[in-house]
Amino acid sequence: MSPLSLLWSLMTGFRLRYAFAITALLVSSAITYLVPLIGSATIDYALSGLSAESGLPAWIMHTMGGAEWVADNLWLPASLMVILTVLAGMFHFLKGRAAAQASDGIARRLKNDLYDHLQHLPAKYHDNTDTGDLIQRSTSDVETIRLALSNQIVEVFHAALLMVTVLPIMVALDVRMTLVAFALIGPIILYGFFYFRKVKFLFRQVDEAEGEVTHRVQENLTGLRVVRAFARQDFEIQRFADPNQRYRDHSIRLIRLMAVYWSVSDFVVLLQQGLVLFTGIWFIAQGSMTVGTLFAFMMFLNILLWPVRMMGRVLTDFGKSLVALQRVGTILQESRENPTQPLLIPQQPARGALSVRNLSFNHAGGIAALNGISFDVEPGKTLAIVGPSGAGKSTLMHLLLRLYDYDSGSIQLDAMELNELDRKWVRSQFSVVMQEPFLYSKTIGENIRFGAVGRQEVDLTSVARQAHIHDTILGFSQGYDTLVGERGVTLSGGQRQRVALARALLRNSPVLILDDALSAVDAETENIILKALKERRGQRTTLVIAHRLSTLAHADLILVMDHGKIVQSGTHDSLITEQGLYQKLWQMQISGEEI
Repeated sequence: MSPLSLLWSLMTGFRLRYAFAITALLVSSAITYLVPLIGSATIDYALSGLSAESGLPAWIMHTMGGAEWVADNLWLPASLMVILTVLAGMFHFLKGRAAAQASDGIARRLKNDLYDHLQHLPAKYHDNTDTGDLIQRSTSDVETIRLALSNQIVEVFHAALLMVTVLPIMVALDVRMTLVAFALIGPIILYGFFYFRKVKFLFRQVDEAEGEVTHRVQENLTGLRVVRAFARQDFEIQRFADPNQRYRDHSIRLIRLMAVYWSVSDFVVLLQQGLVLFTGIWFIAQGSMTVGTLFAFMMFLNILLWPVRMMGRVLTDFGKSLVALQRVGTILQESRENPTQPLLIPQQPARGALSVRNLSFNHAGGIAALNGISFDVEPGKTLAIVGPSGAGKSTLMHLLLRLYDYDSGSIQLDAMELNELDRKWVRSQFSVVMQEPFLYSKTIGENIRFGAVGRQEVDLTSVARQAHIHDTILGFSQGYDTLVGERGVTLSGGQRQRVALARALLRNSPVLILDDALSAVDAETENIILKALKERRGQRTTLVIAHRLSTLAHADLILVMDHGKIVQSGTHDSLITEQGLYQKLWQMQISGEEI
């Protein structure tokens, strides 16, 4: 979809407001045109004593009561000019308000649609896209579009309207002066279009450079503790300075181009006004034109030249908006996770039976992550997965959650193919605790309720006890109302993991996934939590990824993975007696060595 097509679609539901704005602009312009005509008629017929025979000024003079009456009552044309100017201003205000209301409504809807679209884009898209750039597009670019919709759309119509309507009036007054008045307008417009092409290219550079700056700031603030831990502040400052310098350089180039345009256009506008004035004086001296006609031409020229002069600003903002529309449109054109064809949404919750057959998956670039793995998990059973880093454990969990779609093989949940099920329904059947859990900058209670909005307080405290975090929470001054800070920074790693575990338990889904979820808690706390989880055995299917093998002793089945394959399977007791990777890892742990 082209930027202009996207712009037209965004205006859906607000086109009547823009139609009203353009109508108000037409009325305002028509009223404005009467002001110089009244002044011209008054000067020529009431003050100069010329005969009012034909033409627009003559018709206006007759309408006001005739030259003699107006000459004795000059308050009438003066009052009419003031009243008409006020009326034109009122309709101009109505035009601006209607356009502003429409643009604000479009910007609000665009932000909502953009945010909604980002929520449903595939995980692969977010893997390959800078967060800072997405923030830039969702905020600054949308604001640029809003400003264009508020001002520039109507101003373009205004400039076109003036060219179409003022020209016939000026021709009716004097053909020769019309040619003189339009002598330099053509070059101004032509120069404006060349300027528009150049400024559009420069703004894209500025916008992309600003997006890189935003990305660097977001990335640095997110990893601030790591930066300080390694004393890399100076390096990060220099790392930020480079894109900031590029942003400055591109911005200066844009400002210089705008300065050249304004200076050239101002010079041409003043030259055009001077040309009309001196030509008009010469015509008056020759007796071929009246003073009133020159007055009207000067006023019409001011009416016409102002939007022509402002065309540079209009073109600048319009160029920015086209670039912003392209950047936002690129996101909106990305395909969502769910395909167009309807997917199966079962009416009943899953029992938790999992069956994986010959499952394979490659990361971007063809890097193999899983290679033909197969296993079964009965409802209510506990499956543990262990293996060195990079073995494919977390990738398997991502496939179960349909964050990615597998290349070949099969994953079935209750004998239903996972790729044929609605993603939202699939994810509602799983509760997940990640190794590095994400907590919102809210209270502890709100973070736990995030997994199941609407549950009662008794459920909240119950799951907090199972996660062995209830007493710790009560130790805080505000209890469950304690704010945890951005990403849960005020809590320790173990506390964050236990809050995340309570959040997953509160959801009470058929399948619980623990992705190395107890790695940051001490052994005693881990045993207490595992004991609480054992009491749930038979109620929910549990998948546990762990490096600490002592946490796997209670599992019904343990899978040992290495290089994307299952190399061993069995119970803890059988695997520690069997020659293989599991025994090696077990011996390393009981001897106190690092895995």
